[in-house]
Amino acid sequence: MGSKTMIKWSKQITSAQVVQLIKAERDIQKTIVIFDSATAEYANGFRHDHQTFSLMISRLVSANHFRSAEELLCRMKEEKCNITEDIFLSIFRAYGRVHKPLDALRVFHKMKDYQCDPSQKSYITVFAILVGENQLNLALRFYRNMREMGIPPSVTSLNVLIKALCKNRGTMDAALWIFREMPNRGCPPDSYTYGTLINGLCRLGNIGEAKELFKEMEAKACSPTVVTYTSLIRGLCQSKDLDSAINLLEEMASKGIEPNVFTYSSIMDGLCKGGCSSQALELLDMMVSRRHLPNMITYSTLIHGLCKEGKLQEAVEILDRMKLQGLRPDAGLYGKIISGFCDICKFHEAANFLDEMVLGGISPNRLTWSLHVRIHNIVVQGLCTEHPNRAFQLYLSMRTRGISIDAKTFDSLVNYFCKKGDQHKAAHLVDEMVLDGCIPDEVTWNAVVSGFWDRRKVREAAELVQVELIDNARESSVEHGKMGPGKQILQVLETDASLYLPPRMALEIQQDIHVRAQ
Repeated sequence: MGSKTMIKWSKQITSAQVVQLIKAERDIQKTIVIFDSATAEYANGFRHDHQTFSLMISRLVSANHFRSAEELLCRMKEEKCNITEDIFLSIFRAYGRVHKPLDALRVFHKMKDYQCDPSQKSYITVFAILVGENQLNLALRFYRNMREMGIPPSVTSLNVLIKALCKNRGTMDAALWIFREMPNRGCPPDSYTYGTLINGLCRLGNIGEAKELFKEMEAKACSPTVVTYTSLIRGLCQSKDLDSAINLLEEMASKGIEPNVFTYSSIMDGLCKGGCSSQALELLDMMVSRRHLPNMITYSTLIHGLCKEGKLQEAVEILDRMKLQGLRPDAGLYGKIISGFCDICKFHEAANFLDEMVLGGISPNRLTWSLHVRIHNIVVQGLCTEHPNRAFQLYLSMRTRGISIDAKTFDSLVNYFCKKGDQHKAAHLVDEMVLDGCIPDEVTWNAVVSGFWDRRKVREAAELVQVELIDNARESSVEHGKMGPGKQILQVLETDASLYLPPRMALEIQQDIHVRAQ
């Protein structure tokens, strides 16, 4: 693989020595050096065999070095080293782990090029990867090809097929039909089969059928696993049957089946959606006491439920607890808490959490961006009442970060600066408002123009223009008759001034015109 020799080997290098060194080294680059140097040390000495090749390929795919792993496959072929199915299986599983099902399928189709015929194990492994990555049409074609190649049905392969069919409402009946046919094909359903069907039925909202299958499962001595219980509990909670869900949780305890974090989180979700966040917090304490660490789903569920009920102090405590555990809240969670503070007009606290998000480098994704924009605008508008300077700083931060500002936010800021007497800043905001495509309303225009009108120099200059315009118009009306152009200007100034100017200015102009026209 092109690395320089860095290890001094003995003259009698053995496969066992190479394997031992490769297993002991954690760094993948150093592992590559060990592998390459073993054959580079002596020109006619050590040659890698199936054992060392297999181990090195396994280490490479574990570190996501897929190209190097496939190059070693080619090298094995060139050196006429025996290539067994277990090497391919490690590559399939590695591609499945990084969500690359098509690469797993590609390598599968190359097996015969390496004189390795795929067994039932390889077929089922690739089939399961395709189903797990929702490549359902491809998976079903692969299954048909598998049957055509003479691979007999087994409980494992039929379980994977049922899992694929359970993913869509339209194929759920087919999944149930295959389930009923399994005993006739010599493949009695096992706990995994029942669990897959129960999960599929619950996900589609068919809770009644799921409960019937659960009873049948127990009657046929198929012990439900924690996954099966969790699937049914989640389904019951989604259908708002919390009592049955809690009964199942108690049943698990009586049978010695330990609930996992997903079991607890499912019930917490049901409790929070039912307005029982206090009970959900009690369940959290029980969960932690049994040494189950909450995950992101658990914390998100609780924060959403607490914010929905207006229990912001408890929601903030859960957020802090989450951070202490080393979990990083996302923009959606912060958005819920900030919106909660905005709902009770605590805009200063809301702004503190916005600052915390920025300092923590937490950015929204495509789904939470619109919420992110909305809460920023709401916070600025709210801050304008009691904390206007902070409102303006947040506004500047929004512009810097490309967060769009709505017309109401501009209006709030302009009105504040007009009341403060800072007309230039108000006018600058109006300029930015127009450039952003927001049209100022009458109230905003009046606030800005009235502010300038109250300034002595502006007023005196405007009054000189006004006097000259009215005098010229009056003289023109005398010269050209009753309806001359001057008279028309006077009429427009008198009747339409209120449409274009602030009320007080318009009234003054109309009074002045009336006096001068007499």
